[in-house]
Amino acid sequence: MLALLLAAPALPARAAGVSYVASKEVPPAVPREFRGAWVATVGNIDWPSKAGLTTQQQQTELLALLDKAVALRLNAIVLQVRPGCDALYASKLEPWSEYLTGTMGRAPEPYYDPLAFAVAEAHRRGLELHAWFNPFRARHAAAKSPVASNHISKTRPELVRKYGPLLWLDPGEALVHEHSLRVILDVVRRYDVDGVHLDDYFYPYPEKTAAKKIVEFPDDPSWRKYQKSGGKLTRDDWRRDNVNLFVQRFHSTVKAEKPWVKVGISPFGIWKPGNPPGIRGMDATQEIYADALKWFRAGWLDYLSPQLYWSIDAPEQSFPVLLKWWAAQNSAPRHLWPGLSAAAIGPGRKAEEIIEQLKLTRAQPGASGSLQWSFKALHQNRDGLADKLVQQVFQTPALIPAS
Repeated sequence: MLALLLAAPALPARAAGVSYVASKEVPPAVPREFRGAWVATVGNIDWPSKAGLTTQQQQTELLALLDKAVALRLNAIVLQVRPGCDALYASKLEPWSEYLTGTMGRAPEPYYDPLAFAVAEAHRRGLELHAWFNPFRARHAAAKSPVASNHISKTRPELVRKYGPLLWLDPGEALVHEHSLRVILDVVRRYDVDGVHLDDYFYPYPEKTAAKKIVEFPDDPSWRKYQKSGGKLTRDDWRRDNVNLFVQRFHSTVKAEKPWVKVGISPFGIWKPGNPPGIRGMDATQEIYADALKWFRAGWLDYLSPQLYWSIDAPEQSFPVLLKWWAAQNSAPRHLWPGLSAAAIGPGRKAEEIIEQLKLTRAQPGASGSLQWSFKALHQNRDGLADKLVQQVFQTPALIPAS
């Protein structure tokens, strides 16, 4: 009998005497908004809190950070994994970062892979993890330990330039592009990251003499090589072209390997002074040779996060004026998730500034999220910012906008 009952076809609801009435209730819309924060490792800004912590201490700090992100109803963390041609993960291409153990080239002990750990724990909490790379910075002024024998300044010194207190890879060298792209692709292949991210450091910000004269970046060898090859661009145009080529290849390389991995860039917030009228400040295209407007319009990224670190009422760098201008340039279109400076909260700036900037971002057509610089300010609850976020703007969780 049981076999017969199991074999019998199910009766339609109407035939069984059951009727359904369509509900008039409409389920609430699920908000979609990118809510991210940068976690800087260079100089131990955000994590780890200092070099030389034990593995357990590092992991405990990172878990507390991720738990705080969930409590704040964020949905993404942008973790710096390559601050200066070093690695906060297991790499055969570059040495372990000194910001982990205090010594460049030394693995954590007991051994663990910080990036693998971060990805797994972020995903366990429903957070996206974006791996953040510095493509051309080779050594930061905050670095203190001796340079490891497998650091690029030792293995390929002809590609490295000293400029001010830092070491830089020369963007004019084709082998530099190949190396940095290999490093990024290695991470994309081996780790389940949700995105890859570059910040505003391409050519270095200008160093100046005591007389305020700009010190020229020492790229004579690559410039002469370009000229001998028949290149016709001016030196400034050539530098911009070097960065443009890298950004284009960065995007295409990642997408060819894993199309679903988001590609993001966070450039300096002003493209050129006078754009829009009344804006003054550094010309990013002329001083660091970064033409973010070109990348945005060409669609060489999934999201752009211009660093709009100024206040709402700044007369020459107004946050809403710049935000509106960037939104108007989004012809590709791509996501616009501006960077906000929670780190600026202090005696001269209240947490309410960030709250109001978030509200303005929500009201701006074409903008669908934001990134906070940096996580430390959120963790410290500066001027009650963390409390205000969950009470006034992030009252409910949000999904990340589809790409």
